[in-house]
Amino acid sequence: MASSGSQETLESWLNKATDPNNEGDRWDCIQAFYQLVNQETNGPQVATRLLAHKIQSPQEKEALQALTVLEACMNNCGKRFHTEAAKFRFLNELIKILTPKYFGAWTPQQVKDRVTEVLYGWTLWLKEEPKIQQAYSMLKKQGIVKGDPKLSDTLVMAPPPQRTTESIFDQEDKAKLLTRLLKSGLPEDLETANRLIKNTIKEEQEKAEKASKRESTLKEVESCTKQLRELLDQHVVNGSTFQPSDDVKALYDRCDRLRPSLFRLASDTMDDDEALTQILAANDELTLSVNAYKELLGRGSCNGRQVRNKSEEDSSRSISPTSPNSHKELPPY
Repeated sequence: MASSGSQETLESWLNKATDPNNEGDRWDCIQAFYQLVNQETNGPQVATRLLAHKIQSPQEKEALQALTVLEACMNNCGKRFHTEAAKFRFLNELIKILTPKYFGAWTPQQVKDRVTEVLYGWTLWLKEEPKIQQAYSMLKKQGIVKGDPKLSDTLVMAPPPQRTTESIFDQEDKAKLLTRLLKSGLPEDLETANRLIKNTIKEEQEKAEKASKRESTLKEVESCTKQLRELLDQHVVNGSTFQPSDDVKALYDRCDRLRPSLFRLASDTMDDDEALTQILAANDELTLSVNAYKELLGRGSCNGRQVRNKSEEDSSRSISPTSPNSHKELPPY
């Protein structure tokens, strides 16, 4: 996609992807942008600088579209981009959008809400990046972020491409082309046939590796989801206050870490409807279990506060003025 125009740059693709006049998400431009990010040596550094400027735009639509591009890059550009986005240099640009001292006073609320969701999502999915954790924790301590937002269950990814029956790379057409080339006595045709065979073998190997990785990940997701759900159901049946053990916490963390893996799988499986359906179904089940854990944990916290409040109330009664051990109030002068 990125090679379709030799003059196109990261900046030009981003300008098209975030144009306020766009009627909808320009996934052709978004894909071209993140593909070029992956191709260029300093792609992540340039991309984060350009994205920061767009996200801070006073035009709400431009800023929201830039956040969609950012999330698409996080899902498709891998560790290099994650490392760059997790630096204070970029995080501070996002923080400015929320801070009244900088742009928070005039930034549209929808943009601020989306930035908060992005940062909170990163704290869950990129736990190995301490600067993200520190940045979000600081926003909460300063009261800029009042509470953790509810994250959307929608994956930010390109819609499936339209299939064309006229492509020369369809299996049937490829077989016909290969037969014709092999029958030709021309050296250049035989060389082309050799390249076609090698490319076909490589494509099949890559496809098999992807399928194997997908199957392995889906099995792990299914196993973790089932285990977590069973443990949570036990607490619901017993009606006891939810106080997760270290094993349950570890299982929850494992489930939470699998969510980005599903996002990447979905992005890599756009040409296989059946596999994509399986991934999205697994993501739905995983999300339900993760949210159920959070809900039970929240209830446990509320019950804990109620127990502490009752205990404090009982303590205050025990030292009330009617108690023989209470201090007598000095008479006023």
